[in-house]
Amino acid sequence: MLWRILIIAVVVLFLVLWVRAVLDLLRRPDLSGGAKVVWALGMLVVPFIGLLVYTMLRPADSQIARGRRT
Repeated sequence: MLWRILIIAVVVLFLVLWVRAVLDLLRRPDLSGGAKVVWALGMLVVPFIGLLVYTMLRPADSQIARGRRT
C-alpha cells in the first residue's frame, strides 16, 4: 500500500515538473521555433533525461531578460 502511494506521488511530481518545463519552453522568447520543437521532442522522447538536461541548461530568468534588452 505504501509503495503504491509513493509511486503515484513520484509519477504526479514528474508530470507536474514535465508540464511546467514544456510551458516554460513555449514561453521563452530567446529560442526560435525550431529550437522549441527540438527541446519539446527531446523531453517527449526521453522524458527523464530530457527534463533533467533542460532544467540544468536553461538560463536564469535574469539572463533571458538581459538578452532581450540588448
